[in-house]
Amino acid sequence: MARTNLSMSISADGYVAGPDQTEQNPIGVGGLDLHDWHIGPSRDHPVNRLVMSEMMDGMGATIMGRNMFGPIRGEWNGSDWQGWWGDTPPYHCPVFVLTHYAHDPIELNGGTTFHFVTDGIESAYAQAEAVAGGRDISIAGGASCARQAIKAGLVDEIDLQVSAVILGSGERLFDGFQPGLPKLELVRVLEAPGVAHLRYRVTRPGEDA
Repeated sequence: MARTNLSMSISADGYVAGPDQTEQNPIGVGGLDLHDWHIGPSRDHPVNRLVMSEMMDGMGATIMGRNMFGPIRGEWNGSDWQGWWGDTPPYHCPVFVLTHYAHDPIELNGGTTFHFVTDGIESAYAQAEAVAGGRDISIAGGASCARQAIKAGLVDEIDLQVSAVILGSGERLFDGFQPGLPKLELVRVLEAPGVAHLRYRVTRPGEDA
């Protein structure tokens, strides 16, 4: 059965990005350390390779926020920015980018086309579902996009890659939720050097945990 999966690297104190995000430091101070599990020396650990494969392989569509797509703010003003990932992004599927400012689609190599959605997360999800062909949909982040998807009831699973890193401040994934929401069931724990991979099933009203 197709699922909608949200996967994010997160610090031990709950931040998915550090403070002072800039074009030169897009994940904020210390934020890059959260991704050491897949870009650092342990990236070829079997558990980390499994988790990366689950995150990326075979997705029918991906949804992300504009902050994840790039550092440009406000009007695009003819910017030639095409994302952080070069001419062949790792998504290999249609990617729907939440933004307040219209932009023509950007088609790149390897099957990735960035589509820009100005009318909210529900619209982005409907478009993603229409092209996914029954395959899984990935919510890639950042934090604002992830929160919108969770609050809209669109997420089936949340995968958190919890690193032994304390950021102290920055952007939290679960800011702004009422106590006890979303209701989560821990269904898997995997371990690799310096990181715990936690998978939660999102339990919706009327479902048994």
